[in-house]
Amino acid sequence: MSDQQEAPPTPQMFEFKMLPLHMDFKEFTICKPAPFSCDEVAILERERCDYTQRITYQMARSGQTSRRVRVYADGIYDLFHQGHARQLMQAKNIFPNVYLIVGVCNDELTHRMKGRTVMNGFERYEGVRHCRYVDEIVQSAPWTLSDEFIAENKIDFVAHDDIPYGHDGLDDIYGPLKARGMFVATERTEGVSTSDIVARIVKDYDLYVRRNLARGYSAKELNVSFLSEKKFRLQNKMDELKSRGKRELTKVKGDIITKWEEKSREFIDTFLLLFGRERLNHLWNESKGKLIQALSPPGSPSGSVNGDDLDGEGNDSDEYLELPAEYSAGSTNSLNGNSKNRSSLARPSYQTRSTVASSPDDFDDDDDDAVYDAEFVERRSN
Repeated sequence: MSDQQEAPPTPQMFEFKMLPLHMDFKEFTICKPAPFSCDEVAILERERCDYTQRITYQMARSGQTSRRVRVYADGIYDLFHQGHARQLMQAKNIFPNVYLIVGVCNDELTHRMKGRTVMNGFERYEGVRHCRYVDEIVQSAPWTLSDEFIAENKIDFVAHDDIPYGHDGLDDIYGPLKARGMFVATERTEGVSTSDIVARIVKDYDLYVRRNLARGYSAKELNVSFLSEKKFRLQNKMDELKSRGKRELTKVKGDIITKWEEKSREFIDTFLLLFGRERLNHLWNESKGKLIQALSPPGSPSGSVNGDDLDGEGNDSDEYLELPAEYSAGSTNSLNGNSKNRSSLARPSYQTRSTVASSPDDFDDDDDDAVYDAEFVERRSN
């Protein structure tokens, strides 16, 4: 930072902010709407302007002027929107120190030259004068600007878009001003205009009519026939019923979800009481043995299936010899299909018993067979 002390501001540095001596500071505020050209404040501002000092475009651009540059912008300003506000903002800031005057055409001239408007003249005036960039409003502004009008309002420059506007044989009503160097161009805002807004209203005409009927407007005020009015009112009732049904359905769904959440908590608590960790451990300990027994295979029998266990006691052979009647000596259906096999099965028992009594050398083969048969018949008779 420099150690040199800055020079105090001069009145010329704040010329565009200084108030007239006759004005009260409390009355001059940005929160107040712009005055009309016929109001005392606007008249005094115009009288203080030394219009004999002509301001060129170069002087205005450089800011080297002894007074505020008076810029004029005109239009219809129906349905005041952001495109209008941006155009006025450009006009206000086109030079460093601008006093912006806005002319608004009245209804009679507008309807004759351009067509019907949505808003009347008073509404259009009020819309423009409450814009923060506007310093003064000219009511009933002319369609073309004459030299007398420019001199009366002490206009230095006219701000408008550069599109030619033809009227009364003129290719462009702003042509003479462009030739004199008193015209400054502003840019239009793409995508928005009064005609676009009106087209949106016409597109959704039925919706707006139904809405206004629901709000209490009469069919006469909306220029709607009797049948159309009944149709629109019926549609409103149907929409109302649909909306009510959706609200009730949403409410029922909410109640069901709330009740389900409450019941689910009860179910969870009951389940934990019945099948908690301690209860599950107890059930597991009780059923573990049963589960193991059910899942394990059965044990094998200890004896031989065919009775071949010869190491047992003598009663094993007796149990084997107690056969059913169908396995007797006279039956052809033996245990293994023939009598020979039966003899071979019964003979070990006899031999075992005979070895206890005597030596094997005491018996012949024929004697063995005879003894076996006699003993077998005796057992069967008993």
